[in-house]
Amino acid sequence: MKGQLLISEMLSVPWAIRREVLQSHARVAANWVKQGRSNHAEQNLGMVAWDKDDATDGERISVFEARRREANAAISGNYVAIIPVFGTIVQRAGMMTEWCGGTSTQQISGALNDAINDPNVSEVILDIDSPGGSVFGVQELADEIYAAREQIKITAIANSLAASAAYWIGAQASEFYVTPGGEVGSIGVWMAHEDWSAAMAESGVVVTTISAGQYKTEGNPYEPLPDDAKAFMQSRVDDYYRAFTGAVAQGRGVSINKVTSGMGQGRVLGAEAAKAENMVDGIMTMSDLIRQRQVGSTSKPGTSRSRSRQASRELNLIAY
Repeated sequence: MKGQLLISEMLSVPWAIRREVLQSHARVAANWVKQGRSNHAEQNLGMVAWDKDDATDGERISVFEARRREANAAISGNYVAIIPVFGTIVQRAGMMTEWCGGTSTQQISGALNDAINDPNVSEVILDIDSPGGSVFGVQELADEIYAAREQIKITAIANSLAASAAYWIGAQASEFYVTPGGEVGSIGVWMAHEDWSAAMAESGVVVTTISAGQYKTEGNPYEPLPDDAKAFMQSRVDDYYRAFTGAVAQGRGVSINKVTSGMGQGRVLGAEAAKAENMVDGIMTMSDLIRQRQVGSTSKPGTSRSRSRQASRELNLIAY
C-alpha cells in the first residue's frame, strides 16, 4: 500500500512527460520503497559515478559530467560544446536521476553557461534523447536557452526522442533537427488523481485527514476527487500548457494556434511528419551534424589562431 500511495503522490503533480514513462518510473520508485532501498537512494543524491566513500572531492565526477565528456570526445578540432539531455528531466539531480539515469535542468543550465562563457566555443549542440519530465524548472531553462540564442548558436537534435518537456527545451534552439528514425512532440501536460478509498476500506483501513487550511488536503488519495478539486487541478494543467505552447510558438516562430491545432496535439510524430509540421528544421543523424560542424569549424571572434588550435586539441577533454 505504501508503494501505491507513493505512485499516487508522483502522479498528482503536473508532468510534461509521456504517460507510460512516468508510470514506469513510479513503479520503480514503489519497488525501491518495498525493498527498503530508499536510504540507499538518499545516500546517492550526488549522482557520483562510483562509490563516493572511495573517492576524493576532486575525483567525484557526476554521471551527467561523464556523459558530457563522452559526448564532447566525439568532436575533434571543433569549437562545439555538446550537452546531453538524456532520460527523464527533473529540476535537480536526486532520487529520480539515480533510479532512471535522467538529467536535471540545473545541470543543463550550468553546462550552457559554461559554454557561453568559454571564448573558444562558437556553438552548443543539445543532444536530446528524452521522454520529457517534470514541469518544474523547464520553463525557466527554456527561457534561458531562447535568450542565449542572442549570444551563441544553439542547435538541438532529437537523437532519437524529444518528447514533452524535452521538446519544450529543444524548440528554443536556433535550429532543431531529428534523426531519420526519431520522434518529437508530445506537446501537453498531465496529472492524475488516484482514489484509493474503496481499496483501503476493503482492507479495513480508515484514514482521517486532520489539517488546517480549507484546501490543504485537497486531492488526497484517501477519498474521491471532488469537482472543485478536479477543476483546480485542470487549471494547473492549463497554466503549464499555455506556457508550454507559448514557448514552442516563440521558439519555432509560429502562432500559438499552429501549436495547439497541429504539431501532433499531444502525440509524438516521426521525422517526416514533424518536419512537415515545422516542428523541426531538418532530418539528419548526429554523425551528419558533427561532420557538418567539422567542415565549418571556427572559433569565436577575437580568439587567436594559436589559442584556437590549442583549444581545438583540448575540447574533447572539456565537459560543457
